Amino acid sequence: MTSIYHNPRCSKSRQTLALLREKDIEPEIVLYLETPLDSAALVDLLGKLQLSAAQLVRRSEQEFKDRNLGAPGTSDQQLIAAMVECPKLIERPIVVAGNRAVLGRPPENVLELIDA
Repeated sequence: MTSIYHNPRCSKSRQTLALLREKDIEPEIVLYLETPLDSAALVDLLGKLQLSAAQLVRRSEQEFKDRNLGAPGTSDQQLIAAMVECPKLIERPIVVAGNRAVLGRPPENVLELIDA
């Protein structure tokens, strides 16, 4: 089963979903802003992505700046807690297939996951 952590308001997320559908894949759509991840699910997702929390956080969001999350010494645990509390800090879209996941930026990144 393939799933996409999707934000319908994000153009990259919409493009990634369209690309999956072009490949005849109808993923489970996870509207993560409406149904936020808990810390265990986010840690699991990071493992599948093979990324650190710092690599998954959206640095351009105002909440990132307001929470001073770019300060030296900010831990992965602090970033994970912030992303759980404020899901729009999570980079998107994320496509998961089995034990692997990729970030759909650019959308073509998902091809390595679905063509594997």
